[in-house]
Amino acid sequence: MVYPIPPEDNLPQKFPKIPLDRRAYAFLIDFASIWFLSSFANSSPVLQFFLFLLIWWCLRVLLVAQNQGQSLGRWALDMKIIDLQLQRLPGILELSKREAIAGGGAALMMVGLNTFFGNPLSLILLSSPLFADCGMAIGDEQLNRAFHDRIGGTIVIPTRRGFSIDLRLRRLWYQVKGRMRR
Repeated sequence: MVYPIPPEDNLPQKFPKIPLDRRAYAFLIDFASIWFLSSFANSSPVLQFFLFLLIWWCLRVLLVAQNQGQSLGRWALDMKIIDLQLQRLPGILELSKREAIAGGGAALMMVGLNTFFGNPLSLILLSSPLFADCGMAIGDEQLNRAFHDRIGGTIVIPTRRGFSIDLRLRRLWYQVKGRMRR
């Protein structure tokens, strides 16, 4: 019996892969900035949860749609999102599907971090959906696509447009290291 090849398996390897640690750092920049903004509503955990999701959607969908596929974290680390099949910027619907999964996991992780000192087990339990989502990128050796990338039909690729904070910090580290040796 012959099985049809899924469409993502017969794609040529055109795009260079982004290392998973750079993707994680970009996610962390976005997560920390959104968590900081939503923490102003810390008096009500339910309000903070929904405010987090609203800011997440604005930063990771509306801003990305208007900013050539880059959020704050992806701009800082020279990455952008494109639609894998059309090979152009994804639309609002694709970005919304993608970020509903990633944002839901991030919001649960935020709740776990907020209640960490009261119940440390909650951090592990509430972070597990996000880790399961992003853990799929480890298994995808061809394109490094997480679950939310597969659902949204997107891929993260490198770009020249950005701040290159990782390269600047690395250069600064080598300069400081060289001065310490002298």
